[in-house]
Amino acid sequence: MIAPARQIVVTGVFDDFLSIHLRFLEEAARLGEVTVLLWPDEAVQKLTGRLPKFSETERLYLLNAVRYVNRVIPVTDVVNNFNELPEVRDFRPKVWADVECHYSEKRKAFCQWHNLEYCVFSNERLKGFPDPTPPAAGPGPAPAEVRKKVVVTGSYDWFHSGHVRFFEEVSAYGDLYVVVGHDANIRLLKGPDHPLLPQGERRYVVGSIKCVKQALISSGDGWIDADPEIQRLKPDIYVVNEDGDKGGKREYCKKNGIQYLVLKRTPAPGLPKRSSTDLRGF
Repeated sequence: MIAPARQIVVTGVFDDFLSIHLRFLEEAARLGEVTVLLWPDEAVQKLTGRLPKFSETERLYLLNAVRYVNRVIPVTDVVNNFNELPEVRDFRPKVWADVECHYSEKRKAFCQWHNLEYCVFSNERLKGFPDPTPPAAGPGPAPAEVRKKVVVTGSYDWFHSGHVRFFEEVSAYGDLYVVVGHDANIRLLKGPDHPLLPQGERRYVVGSIKCVKQALISSGDGWIDADPEIQRLKPDIYVVNEDGDKGGKREYCKKNGIQYLVLKRTPAPGLPKRSSTDLRGF
């Protein structure tokens, strides 16, 4: 009989969807199953004097897409500070995972009082961007069907809810492989101020999404910079959104016998349409 996984609790606002947040969640997930208690907009405003950049609904949507997160519970019973855990029905965590910059003696005392382990991850431990690809499954029964391979490409320089929605829609067609543009090619196509984030970080963020089978970095040039990766993967389908339907991709797919699909940019229900350019400011 397999023992149940340890329950790990994480609290926070998770406003900007940053790689450091994902690294923290990944390390927390090494301890057990991660539950995120997400602070609501009004609690953030009360304690910081400002509203979050992104609404609770959007933050909830993004966190639920992260492969290191088991579940997200929006906090409704707002406590007076961030140094205590609110009561959540039928949830009894064993560990409160935290980051060095949020370490608090009050949190430590709260954990001691409630028989919780207080695990604080140092900044040093959260450095770097390890391979986000999930480990291969062990031997087991053959799958009932062989899923098609689907590839998408892009820079994903400021990752947002629109990217997650696109990935979710694309993954319905098969196993999703994302090829992230390498730094030099992004500069070639978009200008010297791009990209905002280096290729290893962008790959890590993309690969941390549950519906992504594998994230890679392109090694070619131009609009079809993912050609070497596509030739190796041999995908059945290449999917782009309306903005990405350019650069000879349609002709490339026809030449290589790959089905080409163009999807409309449609945000998840209840969320605004997002653009990396708008968020980045250039």
